[in-house]
Amino acid sequence: MSFLTAMLDRLSSDGIDGSVPASSIPRLEDSLSPQEPSVPNGRKYLDIKGHIIGVIELLPVGAAIPPERALAQSCGASRATVRKAVAELVTEGRLVRRRGSGTYVTEPKLRWPLTFANAADQAAAEGVDVHTSLLCAARAPATAEVAERLGIRAGAPVLSIELLRRVGGVPVAMESRYLPARRYPGLTAAAASTAAGPEDLHLRFGINVTHAVGSIETMPARPREAALLHTEAGSPVLLVSRRSHAAEGDVVEWVRACYRGDRASFVTRLTAAGART
Repeated sequence: MSFLTAMLDRLSSDGIDGSVPASSIPRLEDSLSPQEPSVPNGRKYLDIKGHIIGVIELLPVGAAIPPERALAQSCGASRATVRKAVAELVTEGRLVRRRGSGTYVTEPKLRWPLTFANAADQAAAEGVDVHTSLLCAARAPATAEVAERLGIRAGAPVLSIELLRRVGGVPVAMESRYLPARRYPGLTAAAASTAAGPEDLHLRFGINVTHAVGSIETMPARPREAALLHTEAGSPVLLVSRRSHAAEGDVVEWVRACYRGDRASFVTRLTAAGART
């Protein structure tokens, strides 16, 4: 029986509720063979983190992890080291902290397809239960940033739409779309917000989108984004930015979307040059 299995068996008999006595958790060195001696207080940080990940992988979603002191004793590390590893696992989305309760195993991250189409729309098309709600829709003068992204003058009219994406009732992404009004004559913000998607608008106004330029980067969540995404201000989010270009080169849409860093990851398919698909 492996060390982690023995540990989980012991926890199951005592109840995983954050009150497991340290004496009930086997120490790591007890599971090592003579050919695998432990090094007191000398285990590398990544080994300790890997050990905690092993514990998490054997626990069901929603289960509380063992107390900090018990984890520290089980792998021969200081509580400060264990605390750091657990904090990183919370940031990575493997664990979630609940004030006054404990630290729990979370569901795996959502895998969002990274394609030419909007990620949330593509995910919905592939069967992910994505619920979209409208936050606001308005026609307003372009700010300096929006004007730069759309390649128009500051103050020129733009249509802006803000959407909130939920999966399983949990907010996952906040999305802002900006359209240069001159490319969509007569379109109101309300009508733009009810369109089936950007492709529907492009078709309606005879816009031939040929390519898009996008980027993904990490950034700390701003207060409003954090409130809407039900996370803490300053927590990491994935910022996805995409500019869609028409055949003549004009930018016809800029999308700025913030995804919770602890709930989303992006996947894409890469094909080698000259390979047959």
